Amino acid sequence: MGFYGTLKLIFYKMKRKLDHGPDGRPFPHGKKHCKGNGYLSPSNLVQATPTTFGDLRLANGHSAQRRRVTSGPPPSGLQDWLHTFQAWSGPERLLALDELIDRCETNQVKHMMQVIEPQFQRDFISLLPKELALYVLTFLAPRDLLQAAQTCRYWRILAEDNLLWREKCREEGVSDCVSSRRRKCVRPGVAVSPWKSAYIRQHRIENNWRKGDEREPMVLKGHDDHVITCLQFSGDLIVSGSDDNTLKVWSAITGKCLRTLTGHTGGVWCSQMAVATVISGSTDRTLRVWDAESGECVHTLYGHTSTVRCMHLHGNRIVSGSRDTTLRVWDVSTGRCEHVLTGHVAAVRCVQYDGRRVVSGGYDYMVKVWDPETEACLHTLQGHTNRVYSLQFDGVFVVSGSLDTSIRVWDAETGGCIHTLTGHQSLTSGMELRDNVLVSGNADSTVRVWDVRTGQCIHTLQGPNKHQSAVTCLQFCRGLVLSSSDDGTVKLWDLKTGAWLRDVVALQSRGSGGVVWRIRASDTRLVCAAGSRNGTEETKLLVLDFDLDEGKKESE
Repeated sequence: MGFYGTLKLIFYKMKRKLDHGPDGRPFPHGKKHCKGNGYLSPSNLVQATPTTFGDLRLANGHSAQRRRVTSGPPPSGLQDWLHTFQAWSGPERLLALDELIDRCETNQVKHMMQVIEPQFQRDFISLLPKELALYVLTFLAPRDLLQAAQTCRYWRILAEDNLLWREKCREEGVSDCVSSRRRKCVRPGVAVSPWKSAYIRQHRIENNWRKGDEREPMVLKGHDDHVITCLQFSGDLIVSGSDDNTLKVWSAITGKCLRTLTGHTGGVWCSQMAVATVISGSTDRTLRVWDAESGECVHTLYGHTSTVRCMHLHGNRIVSGSRDTTLRVWDVSTGRCEHVLTGHVAAVRCVQYDGRRVVSGGYDYMVKVWDPETEACLHTLQGHTNRVYSLQFDGVFVVSGSLDTSIRVWDAETGGCIHTLTGHQSLTSGMELRDNVLVSGNADSTVRVWDVRTGQCIHTLQGPNKHQSAVTCLQFCRGLVLSSSDDGTVKLWDLKTGAWLRDVVALQSRGSGGVVWRIRASDTRLVCAAGSRNGTEETKLLVLDFDLDEGKKESE
């Protein structure tokens, strides 16, 4: 056995002696001796040139001449004992060391550890050229990098390398860097990487979403006791529409109602928003284009002969669907109606528009695919046996949800039905489609996750913490699913596992009339429209901000 093998056994015997009492029994919990995570075990060392411990000390830059014990002159016969030890074979030396360690007292074993251990605590990172040291650090996970930065000053400097953190952010899917012309210094000579700050911020936001905190949501009260029928959220502006004929513009930062948009003579049923431009549809048969910052009604769009029930905005065009069975394509900047799409024989309930194709679903059980430029119906998708209430369209797949309890997946180019998704027991009122993953919310109180390519149901979001009433709205966010319900709650689910994480919102009147009608989410905020149909809960908006660090929380 070589030199390192011998040291390995010595370490094992000494640590066992320290970890157990002289009688061989383990020390009670909490009394065990420990060196911490910085300790490098000899088992991790490779065979090297030194053949004795003295050679190892010289290789590490320590003097071989040292006086460790000053209790008096060496005992008689020490040199003869050492010569005898050197004359033995390797196995004989190990046996002798075993016996010697067994006869040592604890303080004597500690002394041996203090002499031997430092030789294996070499900072190899500091010995490497900076480029190689950074290359080694690229193999660490971001959390391990944060711990490595606490080792010493030089490791801190290396672990703040901006290019290193840019690569870590890319691996973690973090794309937004904290832009700053000057990198902030937390201490003299150590600058904080903007990419590291971006990672820490995203990690904090993710943790706030998943675990939450004890802060109460900001409450925005308005629309009296009316129902909030539609909700939009862009930047720091929130726009709510109601059956009280108005829309209200709110600040997501202060919670103040900035202005009320008046002009409709009937209830507002649908809306869309891009930056500060808001488009609303009403039972008064008109659409209105608003400037949310000034409150001005820029255009009133006339043409429909019944309630405007749905709309979808893409770029500078909006497509509206009405109970008059038609769809209209409008230019938002001019207010001009460019095209009218006719073909449905009952009310149009839902519409999607990707800039190239329009897809509509109606109370005539039909789904239609249109070319808005020629006003031609390219496909009529037949198969549902009841009203179509919800649609999703990603340019490849059309997904329709119906009162017949089924969801159908169609090929947008051929019009063929690819899959019929069964499992829900009632009306599919809302869906979200992203990256071939479909999430559907149903009046049967469940949420289901599907793969639209295979037609398989991946998860059914239910169990002990499932909704107790119809699901009213859905949102995708950061690998999470948010669902609101007539039961007065907003629940958070893990998209990958299907696990319930927590109730983000739970109204006081939940279960007795409180309803969350609509939700809208960004990466950092959640806005909920809540109220009741029996007067048990005030009509209000709830705003939750998940981008608050400890400093902001304390300032509040």
